[in-house]
Amino acid sequence: MLRKSLRPSILMRDKLQEADAYLTVYLSLSITVILSLILALLQGARVGAVKMKSELVTDIACTSVLGEYNRALFDKYGLIFLDDSFSTSKGSIKNVEEHLSLYFTKNFELSPVGILTGRKPQISARLNEVSVEGFSVASDGNGAVLRRQILAYMEADPVEGSLAEIEKNIGILKESGYDSLNVEELAGKNAKELSDIKYTDIDEDGEEVEITADNPAGQVSAKKTIGILSLCAPDINALSDAAINTDRYISNRERNHGTGLDQSEPESLASTALFNEYIFEKCGCYGRENAEAVLKYELEYIYGGKASDYKNLEKVINTLFFWREASNFAYILTDEQKQMEAEALAMTAAIVLQVPTAVEAIKYAIIFSWTFAETISDLRILLTGGRVPLIKDCASWNLSLENMLNFQNHLKEGGGSGLSYEDYLKMLLLMKDKTKKTFRLMDIMEMNVRTTEGNSHFKMDNCIDVFRASFDIQSRNIRSLEIERIYGYERY
Repeated sequence: MLRKSLRPSILMRDKLQEADAYLTVYLSLSITVILSLILALLQGARVGAVKMKSELVTDIACTSVLGEYNRALFDKYGLIFLDDSFSTSKGSIKNVEEHLSLYFTKNFELSPVGILTGRKPQISARLNEVSVEGFSVASDGNGAVLRRQILAYMEADPVEGSLAEIEKNIGILKESGYDSLNVEELAGKNAKELSDIKYTDIDEDGEEVEITADNPAGQVSAKKTIGILSLCAPDINALSDAAINTDRYISNRERNHGTGLDQSEPESLASTALFNEYIFEKCGCYGRENAEAVLKYELEYIYGGKASDYKNLEKVINTLFFWREASNFAYILTDEQKQMEAEALAMTAAIVLQVPTAVEAIKYAIIFSWTFAETISDLRILLTGGRVPLIKDCASWNLSLENMLNFQNHLKEGGGSGLSYEDYLKMLLLMKDKTKKTFRLMDIMEMNVRTTEGNSHFKMDNCIDVFRASFDIQSRNIRSLEIERIYGYERY
């Protein structure tokens, strides 16, 4: 009986032992799979971490390089550009690649503490190569890149009203024909007509001689040989004598080019106004000189592009003389009183010369001389801080016929109403070609930044606004990882 009762328990024990054996095999197989999975997950996590850190370090490298923008350009002009010369004598995109490589490598290195304690990085990578495959410099797109930054700098300034006023004045100038009426050419034809009128007289020997009819205001016309600026400047010796070698600057020398990564710019009346307002805000001119600038008459340089302050001011004054003389001539032809005065003087001269047929020619010779003297008076007023209206009337006319004959002793200074010298300058510059304005503005930036420490070789065509960089990265179990980034100072 005892034997029979023990048999079932022995059978149960054997079955339990057999089950334990099966569990051990399954567990071993499961652990192998689980460990493999865990190791695969760990490896995937490590690879993912390397990729993530590589992405972060790439961003850090790009932003760090952008942080090396030229400080002098920012301080003087409020613009942020990366100078790829990095204060050396030669700019190159290779310099940017070297700086990107340095920042990337440094951010994967151990800290000094880690090196001293003998630690090993768990997440490591090596940069095989970094290449800047695209970039835009300030001068790309005929200066579009520079203008884009200027507009971003000026976007908060409301200037549409001032632009409308300038455009209104330009419209009046063109509709009246003052920008095309060449009074000096008409005066030359009148002088030729007068010289063709001959009369005879008796000389001291009693001989008959042929004499050319003369202009009774001829001493006024003779002053033209002195030069317009010399006549109207309040003190010719006080004018700036600063000069440059234009071949050293971007508008005249061979320049570098980007790859055309981004040459876009806004096109609107507002953008035109903001660009011109920026030029006036950052550049000096006659009467508002910038003491630290290389050229004192910077706005005049942007208009004239000459190598000296004197030549640039002279070009501006000659253009204003052309406009003002046309305006004055147009007015004097409508003023009956002045016409009568000129005719009375002409008749007197014709009687003295005994050439009654020359009255009309002499009259217009007087009018041309009167117009010339009045225009010099206008320019003196402008150069001494005064104002002159675009269209004259009786109240704004300065010289009487009597004072015209000795006009240099009767030139007014300051006062008046209408447009100032800077108002006329704004008209000149708004009418100037946009590309020429942009490159001459960059000339001014170059010459002034070069006077600052560490920037003696500064060039605007080395100034990068945006770049596209490609990073070739290698790590353990990652044969190659390619990361591309576009970074710039505006919307990237």
